[in-house]
Amino acid sequence: MMSLLNGKFAVITGAASLRGIGRKTAVRFAEEGARVAILDLDETAAQAAAAALPGGGHLGLACNVADHAACAAAAQAVLAAFGRVDILVNNAGITQPLKLMDITPDNYTAVTDVSLRGTLNMSQALVPAMRSGGGGSIICLSSVSAQRGGGIFGGPHYSAAKAGVLGLAKAMARELGADNIRVNSITPGLIQTDITAGKLTDEMRADILKGIPLNRLGDAEDVANACVFLGSGLSAYLTGITLDVNGGMLIH
Repeated sequence: MMSLLNGKFAVITGAASLRGIGRKTAVRFAEEGARVAILDLDETAAQAAAAALPGGGHLGLACNVADHAACAAAAQAVLAAFGRVDILVNNAGITQPLKLMDITPDNYTAVTDVSLRGTLNMSQALVPAMRSGGGGSIICLSSVSAQRGGGIFGGPHYSAAKAGVLGLAKAMARELGADNIRVNSITPGLIQTDITAGKLTDEMRADILKGIPLNRLGDAEDVANACVFLGSGLSAYLTGITLDVNGGMLIH
């Protein structure tokens, strides 16, 4: 079988967490023939995650995506190692299960800095290389909570940040199309990761499943496979789209 990402170079942010969407996406990319740079706050974890990927020549780097200069430095390090970047997955994000009136300015800044500012920072850092390389694919991780107005784990500020990601990605798609850079978003439903682990009681799970036609929670691999599709030539004529990966939790 032909590998979908042979000869491609990818950057994935927030991808060191063992059971996270970013890590599983890195594994799937490597399985499909890509060389992958894993960026994470924890450099040791990022290097270990990169070393554990199938194939060779992967990279693990420390990067705080909320820091514009850190993103520029990470991009330089990746380009020094790979020579080019074809795919960027803006995956890094944090969530806080707070009610509206409990959100402090610091809470707001923490959540929006990683999900929204981080997506902008990392995209700005790599777009010039994609332009000079003849194109690329940027994949932005949003959330079903951006579409349905929260209601699971993330507070209103999380919904706001993830809704911002959708608007940013659409605007980038419009601006970067002439450069053959495609920009698309994925809105995962409830995915079983380290972020959700331990927060779901049996009662909550049963209640949530009633609203999911496919009658199961999502796995990180469900989202990773969608990333493979958006990163590969299979989606060559797709830009500015929002791809729901939620088992039918939200049908619209």
